[in-house]
Amino acid sequence: MIQAFGLTSNARKEHPPAVDDVSFEARAGRVTALLGAPGAGKTTALRLMLELQQGRGITYFRGRPLHRIAHPSREVGVLLGDVPGHPARSVRGHLRMLCAAAGVPARRADEVLEVVGLVSLRDERLGSLARGMDRRLGLACALLSDPHTLVLDDPADALSAREGRWLHGMLRAHAAQGGTVLFTTADPKEAARRADRVVTLEQGRLVADQEAGDFARTRLRPRVAVRSPHAARLAALLTKEARTAHRSVEVVREDGNRLSVYGSTCADVGDTAFRHDILVHQLADEVGDMGPGAGAHPYGEPETVDEPRESYPPPTAETPPLTDVPPARSPQPLTTALTTAEPSAAEDPEPAAEPHAATAGPRTTSPAVSRLVPLIDPEETAGTCLPARVPRPTHALTPVALSPLPPPISVRSAPSPLRPLRYELRRATGVGTGFLTGAAVLVVSAVTALLLARIGHTPQPRLLAAWPRELPLPPAALGAGLLGAFAFGDEFRHPALAADRGTVPRRMGLLVAKLLVSAATALMLAFLTVGCDAEVLYLVYGRELSQVPADWLSMGASWMGLVIGCAWAGVLAAGVFRSTTAGLAAVVAVPILVVPLVHKALEGPVVRTAEGFPMRLRKVFLLQWPFGGERYLSAAARVIAQPVGGALTLSLAALLCAYLLTTLRSRVR
Repeated sequence: MIQAFGLTSNARKEHPPAVDDVSFEARAGRVTALLGAPGAGKTTALRLMLELQQGRGITYFRGRPLHRIAHPSREVGVLLGDVPGHPARSVRGHLRMLCAAAGVPARRADEVLEVVGLVSLRDERLGSLARGMDRRLGLACALLSDPHTLVLDDPADALSAREGRWLHGMLRAHAAQGGTVLFTTADPKEAARRADRVVTLEQGRLVADQEAGDFARTRLRPRVAVRSPHAARLAALLTKEARTAHRSVEVVREDGNRLSVYGSTCADVGDTAFRHDILVHQLADEVGDMGPGAGAHPYGEPETVDEPRESYPPPTAETPPLTDVPPARSPQPLTTALTTAEPSAAEDPEPAAEPHAATAGPRTTSPAVSRLVPLIDPEETAGTCLPARVPRPTHALTPVALSPLPPPISVRSAPSPLRPLRYELRRATGVGTGFLTGAAVLVVSAVTALLLARIGHTPQPRLLAAWPRELPLPPAALGAGLLGAFAFGDEFRHPALAADRGTVPRRMGLLVAKLLVSAATALMLAFLTVGCDAEVLYLVYGRELSQVPADWLSMGASWMGLVIGCAWAGVLAAGVFRSTTAGLAAVVAVPILVVPLVHKALEGPVVRTAEGFPMRLRKVFLLQWPFGGERYLSAAARVIAQPVGGALTLSLAALLCAYLLTTLRSRVR
């Protein structure tokens, strides 16, 4: 069950708020439609309910606000727009990746694919899906965690009639199993056909909250659609005949040569056109919307005394939200439609055939317009006469202490994946970008090593690493940095993890998973690069150029540290600047900008050195390093003491601090 109280968006400059004090409820086991024209505030209301936009109000999902739910995806399934996955990822791979983020078994992906009918397209790429198939995938993503509530923003937009029927059939099946369904639409006929209850918004305000049958009776009317090149003449004839016969017929001139005739039939309109030799291009029965302001009073809104806005306390164990809400703001429909139609029309058991007649002539306001009045408890008004118009008092009123406004809505960052390491592995291996980058790095390294061997005068370690002196970094380090930058760059470009927010959650668990996966990828790339270069040199020039250096241990540690450092620099820089290009630029900037600064600092006058640091550290801790640990510590110190190692360490520390700072800043906001 969904209960929304006082949803109000923040006003922008001189414009009124897009949503102003909207309260309604969507019951479990029923389908609720949020109806409104484009710009009425439907999407803004959903974003306020899901705490994706700042404003005021509170929304309870089965008695709990969204930020009080430990795993929101298991309670609320959301579909806002298209599925923003990587276009090169397969349908099944995308769902398996989201399974790891939601903490559900991977087999759940195959189950929802079968439910939505995408089993035959599970190996298709996301970028090649048609509109209808993309909507099916979006519904599969919403159903992945088996949520109780579904919230969808215009799910049938741009779908064919067949796809729309299938989609609403799925929503109806979910509601039949006890779930809650809330969707938005701009089509009143779709809302009347597909929903059990219709909540109507107009210019950000709630104008009606009705059952679907009442909505169809009060806001939808049968009409005759006519197209004729002589539309004005036909309209005048229809109006004249209606007045002569004392019938209630309303003729509305639409755009171009189109007429909408209310209170008549195709036969009557066709007979009139035939008798007067008027050419007709179209003559069909339709069901039309009464349009904006259908629920307004024919002579303007009655003035009412402004009532103080009441507060909406959060539910507690003593005051559960479903029972102890104050009666004035109880989760009942805030407005009800009272139809002022003719008695014979009100007694008609078939609402679709109800002749909502109007006065003949130009369309002003129909007498069958639904008047919206506040819902009043009959027990409180028993034996009283309710005035039709409440005058605004002119004398000074006694000051009344106003209750506080609805609580503010804070936009919180998306939760971290429940299985971040598994999620990151499936994200990295789900597309071919990483594999293509690794293959390109191996080919470039092999060709560079052959060219360096042909030229000569290159030390053996640089020859195996394919690192010319003219380049700031070897190809393997650049490739590792690029792969690290992809870790966050692809997330921000295709935010599948937080699709409704359009960003990536800044969580330490996700960051650690990305650092571990990028480090493993960098180590694999470094090992394969040296192995491929040595093998190519052996095949072309013999054993002499493929020999392993004598100090291979320290050289190997430096090589692995360089590649891993570049990968981590790419990850952190892309996470801070939200761009793959920025991540790669940070990697290249280390040897070009940071290394000269560190080199100048190290070339300065030195009074004392750190010689003997491992031995003094062992004496301080009174421990015997096992397996000659002081040698490894000394090697690590020498690596950091090198200009490139020191610059890389300094850059990593700065990027990590920047990432943590932006994370803390977003949480504070």
